[in-house]
Amino acid sequence: MAKKSFQELINSPGMPVLVDFYADWCGPCKTMAPILQQVAKQFEGKLKVIKIDVDKNQAVAQQYRVQTIPTLILFHQGKNLWRQAGVVPAQQLTQVVQQHLP
Repeated sequence: MAKKSFQELINSPGMPVLVDFYADWCGPCKTMAPILQQVAKQFEGKLKVIKIDVDKNQAVAQQYRVQTIPTLILFHQGKNLWRQAGVVPAQQLTQVVQQHLP
């Protein structure tokens, strides 16, 4: 993903964007994948969920100081609303998203 298009996504005036920084070889990232799919489905039309492969997008990962994967960052109109590294349980992630929906 191009850096500019990533910036456009997280700065868009519409719905919040949940970004999953991951890598294909990362075990905890694989644990997080079905949780993210569940949250994306639950908040369809209210939340955009995107995945950023840190191996293919090193510049973006460095810009956001991603040192541990998975790292989840919730953006709305370019503002970082929430961030957490590691596996996040579905219930906790759902609560976080609900708190930050406009």
